[in-house]
Amino acid sequence: MQNLTFNDINNAQFRLYEGNPIIRNPFNSFVVADPSMLTPDESHNGKWQLFCHTFFGVYRYESENGIDFVPKGKIVSKAMRPDINYIDGRYYLFYERTKSPVYNALCSLGLKWKSEIYVTESDDLESWTQPRLALGKTRDYEEDERARALSNPFLISTDKGYRLYYSCGQTFIKDCGFCEPRHISFAESESIAEGYIAREKPIISPDKNKEYLNLCSGCIKVYKLSDCYIGLQNGIFEKDGISHSAIMLLRSDDGESFEFVRPFLIPQMCGDNNWMAQYVYACNLTYYKGKLRLYFNARDTSSTLTGRECIGIYEAEV
Repeated sequence: MQNLTFNDINNAQFRLYEGNPIIRNPFNSFVVADPSMLTPDESHNGKWQLFCHTFFGVYRYESENGIDFVPKGKIVSKAMRPDINYIDGRYYLFYERTKSPVYNALCSLGLKWKSEIYVTESDDLESWTQPRLALGKTRDYEEDERARALSNPFLISTDKGYRLYYSCGQTFIKDCGFCEPRHISFAESESIAEGYIAREKPIISPDKNKEYLNLCSGCIKVYKLSDCYIGLQNGIFEKDGISHSAIMLLRSDDGESFEFVRPFLIPQMCGDNNWMAQYVYACNLTYYKGKLRLYFNARDTSSTLTGRECIGIYEAEV
């Protein structure tokens, strides 16, 4: 990705893959979400690796072509929103560690959501170390009346070590009946899996005057290009009394202060398929053999009972 420029990304002609969604509702879960990817050159066996979560934990999928994925099993329970990294021959899986599914369900009835960011490691994607705390609450803005929530980890390397972007806090979305992350921040460390120190203030917070950010911040994925950083952030917003989520393209010179550029991928009907009609959520951008692929999850409707979340692809040649 560091060989690409901002114009390469901004001017690329992205199209939705015709076979979307590529993964839908496995293991009797209404939700399959938050894809995190390894391209074949980042994987020890030369295959595409996709990590995602369902109601039952974080799972791994594997593919020869990055489209047709085969489930390879659960990695960890009580877990959401994974971020997989391959660094110096070792895999580091960061994720949001939650309470039990029953406890999480009761949060809609008034219990306080509690989550932190954990990490587990592997040499072969089969055997994983005992998960340990990577980032817990250290700042007041990470907690509110509804939650002490740290979520959506996304790791990048810097000149000083490592930077872990994350979401925190929660905002209740009325028509959905559940919460979404309120702020976005980051923490830094000289080590990959420990010692992270969070910023004193968030880098992105909701703003009622911003069209695509008037409810809450969702999450961000940050990529260093040859001439700047970009952020792909799914803000949660209200329009005509109905909530939506869309992926925004942001630009930054330092990876700390981001400016809004344009909507990157918005909710829409795909022919007669409504799988991404109301929400486009978390994503992961890959670049492999001249092709950009944005893996993302989307939701058809806000209804808690009938809404389904699936994973799809948005792609372009560069």
